[in-house]
Order: sequence, then C-alpha cells, then structure tokens
Amino acid sequence: MQRRNNYDLNVYNGDIGHIVGFDLQEQRASVDLDGRLVIYPFSDLDELSLAYACSIHKSQGSEYPCVVVPLHTQHWVLLQRNLLYTAITRGKQLVVVVGSRRALVRATRHQPTHRRRTLLVQRLRRSELAERAD
Repeated sequence: MQRRNNYDLNVYNGDIGHIVGFDLQEQRASVDLDGRLVIYPFSDLDELSLAYACSIHKSQGSEYPCVVVPLHTQHWVLLQRNLLYTAITRGKQLVVVVGSRRALVRATRHQPTHRRRTLLVQRLRRSELAERAD
C-alpha cells in the first residue's frame, strides 16, 4: 500500500498493488498497481507498506472484494456510526462483522456531534466576494 502521494510516480496514498520484481543492479522495484507497472527507485520503497490488513481510515476511498470488520467493546471510542458505515461500504462482495453484539449496538447508535472547525463557510464567502469584485 502506498502511504503518501508521490506525484513523480503518479501514485497516491491508499493505492494498493503487488511487488512483481526487484532489479538489484538498477536499485529499483517493479510494482503492479491495478494493471499499471510502476518502477520505484529503492529510495522510495519506504513509501510502501504491507496491506494484508489496514485500518478503516487507510481504506477510505478504496474497495475490496472482502472486508472483515472487528467490533469489540475494547475499542469503545471508535464505535461510531460513521466509522462503521465507512468500514462496511469498503466491501464489494462480502463484509463480515466479527465481535460482540453490544459493540455493534454501540456503533450503530453512537453518532458524535463534534463540530468541525474548517472555516469553510468563511472561505466560500471570501471567494464569493472576490468573484463579485472582478
């Protein structure tokens, strides 16, 4: 899994592929990303990590044939409706939820109301005012 955007290689955070070869002499690796062969210099290999399992956060924007979602009360803070929704919508064909019924009930009922302070409204207003001035 690619862990950060690399515009030089045209690969982005969350892209998943398979290492298909190493060239020790040229100091590079070949990675198949959805049918596209990308050549990584060894110096960029620290941007890759194994993706046998990944967090819900890292899987955002991606889909997988099968998703297993562990839900346990030990993860009390993470049991939120929006996180569960993100997890189960990553699966294309099969989603398996493993854990306790209590954790599932908590996740489906808990919808935090944290206010996000993005300043989006102010930025849109400034942009709108700038457009009117032109």
